[in-house]
Amino acid sequence: MKNIKQTQKSSTRLFVILARKSSLACIFRRGPSKQVLLIKWDRKTDTFECGQWLKGRIYERRCDLSPSGDKLIYLAAKWKGPIDSWTAVSRPPYLSALALWPNLGAWGGGGLFEYDNVICLNHRFDMGYDKLGGGFNIPKRITIQPLGEHSGHGEDDPIYHLHLLRDGWTMIAEGKGTEHPYKPSSKIWITYDPPITYQKTNRRKNLSLLMQVKGYHEWGGTNYVIEYVITQNETHIQYPLGRLDWADWDRNGDLLFARSGRLYRFNTKRNPDMDLNNAKELADFRDLKFEEKTAPAKYCKW
Repeated sequence: MKNIKQTQKSSTRLFVILARKSSLACIFRRGPSKQVLLIKWDRKTDTFECGQWLKGRIYERRCDLSPSGDKLIYLAAKWKGPIDSWTAVSRPPYLSALALWPNLGAWGGGGLFEYDNVICLNHRFDMGYDKLGGGFNIPKRITIQPLGEHSGHGEDDPIYHLHLLRDGWTMIAEGKGTEHPYKPSSKIWITYDPPITYQKTNRRKNLSLLMQVKGYHEWGGTNYVIEYVITQNETHIQYPLGRLDWADWDRNGDLLFARSGRLYRFNTKRNPDMDLNNAKELADFRDLKFEEKTAPAKYCKW
């Protein structure tokens, strides 16, 4: 087994959310750390449309696409101005808000689409954080409800955990975390040994993808240190894929993954040795630079 070739270190990170009922996906391209670009991806044609940038932070693990891929809910923060953090609904690849709720800092926030017309908002309804920001309205066909009994609590967890379970992942190991005080020899704040592990089965190819969270908050690196492994379901042979920014199965059984600002598609049937060096590069987003862009009028309406 060969890992994908090492490339020059890049500060560009990609995180992807796949629509459940269509070929659409959203890519969050982050880099530098306080600049995020939203990109729409049609996986049927592997074509891309760059949308709006945000000078701030988007908490991508508290975001979600509607089943059709037509709407996005996201948590963002600029930590300045009258609203320092907020949850919004937009139409990808634009971030211009159709609805906006001020949030309680970086605690809670974001949400999940139960259906195209039902949004589970991860806000404190008991504290009034379910109230829309001034000037925003929700169409009558859209239902807003709290995300479970403890809506508005937590950070990336539990909302990302719920997201993964809904999309076919199974947690097979809760992991054991150890906190390390900041010092030159400590490269990661919290390490997990054994790692937090999720598994997603690819029934078309009789394979499973393991996502192993081995650390949180890498000094000078990523928030999450994640390695992936492919397992052959019948023989239980494992193929370590190493560190990737994101990976998931496409609906046709291909492995999709991102690393250092580049996006790939990998056909496991044609590559039984799971050598990721044979993956097809779909796009390289590393050289993109911030630019102001106004959302077209059609993207500013429900």
